[in-house]
Amino acid sequence: MDVLNFLFRWAHLLFGITWIGLLYYFNFVQGGYFKQASPAALADAKAKLAPSALWWFRWGAMATFLTGVILLIGMHHGLRLNNYIVIGSTLGTLMFLNVWLVIWPNQKVALGLVAGDGATAGAKALLASRTNTLFSAPMAYCMLYSAHPVSTGYQSVYTDSGFQSLLIPLIVIALLEINALKGKQGPLTSVKGVIISSIALTAVLVGIVEIL
Repeated sequence: MDVLNFLFRWAHLLFGITWIGLLYYFNFVQGGYFKQASPAALADAKAKLAPSALWWFRWGAMATFLTGVILLIGMHHGLRLNNYIVIGSTLGTLMFLNVWLVIWPNQKVALGLVAGDGATAGAKALLASRTNTLFSAPMAYCMLYSAHPVSTGYQSVYTDSGFQSLLIPLIVIALLEINALKGKQGPLTSVKGVIISSIALTAVLVGIVEIL
């Protein structure tokens, strides 16, 4: 079982690298290129490059999510289930759902693969993608930290103090996800803004867990 658990953790990491690596590519590289490319280059990229990258992106997300679920199921009696793994898993799950239920459906319209309002669909996909980038740093922090406890943040969610330190972070995350579906980009408009916001969100969520 230890070997099997290790193999799933290894696969989870590899799939996660694929998924988040492409998430950063879309937000930090491709978006800027699309704004500067010539009409011919842009049309070629939308027809060939973007669909291929999105295939790896969404299936990388699927594989990361499924291996993560398997790892969570393998935790016995909540002994390793702490507030950091719950927060990280919540962020990862929302990111996965954003990929399949928001980003991919709207990207198909934006790229002209299916009929629809490309501008509106593109804006929806971008906001969800930027929100996933916002979530990525705290998600990675919580997932890594949960395996290396050095403070009170590792406490079980089954204790009163553990539950209290989860409530506010989960509310913050829920509000940000609602904004991803119905709100505005705000500071997520620029690459610099989303990077700073992601680091700041990490500090806020970790600070709440540690203080409470």
